[in-house]
Amino acid sequence: MKKTTSLRKLIEDEQILVAPGAHDVLTAKVIEKIGFSAVYMTGYGQAASVLGKPDVGLMTMTEMRDQARKFAAAVDIPVIADGDTGFGNAVNVIRTVQEYEQAGVAAIQLEDQIAPKKCGHMTGRQVVPLDEMLGKIEAAKSARKDKDFVIIARTDARTSLGFQEALKRSKAYADAGADVIFFESPESEEEMKKLNKELNIPTVANMVEGGRTPLFSAKELEKMGYSVVIFPTASIYTTAYSMMELMLEIKEKGSTKERMEKMIPFEEFNELIGLPKIREWEKNYLRGGM
Repeated sequence: MKKTTSLRKLIEDEQILVAPGAHDVLTAKVIEKIGFSAVYMTGYGQAASVLGKPDVGLMTMTEMRDQARKFAAAVDIPVIADGDTGFGNAVNVIRTVQEYEQAGVAAIQLEDQIAPKKCGHMTGRQVVPLDEMLGKIEAAKSARKDKDFVIIARTDARTSLGFQEALKRSKAYADAGADVIFFESPESEEEMKKLNKELNIPTVANMVEGGRTPLFSAKELEKMGYSVVIFPTASIYTTAYSMMELMLEIKEKGSTKERMEKMIPFEEFNELIGLPKIREWEKNYLRGGM
């Protein structure tokens, strides 16, 4: 089954789809190994891991596309990829969708912020006119070759324009043909329940630790009516925290000996990144005295 078709079935299922965020390909492989059915390629995490910069629109389309291609090649589960604003106007969106689809991801997320965009839980975000975003969604639909390729339309209007305007936009994006609605940063459980009652389309819950939206479990979100939940910041926050601890210990003690119980063992790590398959290829195909 195509990954796009698989993702659609997962979204349509009664059980909520949990798609942890991955800031790099190794994390995507861990997510797959643990048994999750999909992975979310977070733009927030790409900016931090690739550039060492905040999520303020600094990653280019080609940089994000290249990351998406690496994700899709590394795992067998569907990849939901952050496409920011589409990196320009509706014409740019056409190329972005084509590039992301060719990269092998199963879904693209497009948002209605003005460029350069910001993380959806930062203040100061502004959105484009409603009609401009409708044109982008229609352009995205026209650009995809695989009709199962999922288009996720996100609105960031809640913070600057209020709940009702964000709800109005969500309904309009659904009417324009988006497959999934991403209502960014609702600010209460009441808002989260209300938007799902008002929208007759799959929705995404975005769980950002320390963000503007209350944190709930996947089961709680499922009861509210969400179809998908992503955790875009957890992997990069955990990695940064653990790395700080590790480097402090090396600086203070000059050794990692006492920290080995908190590390994945050598052989297990090699298995995770596919060394056994490489060894098999070497055995089957290398010639000439190897």
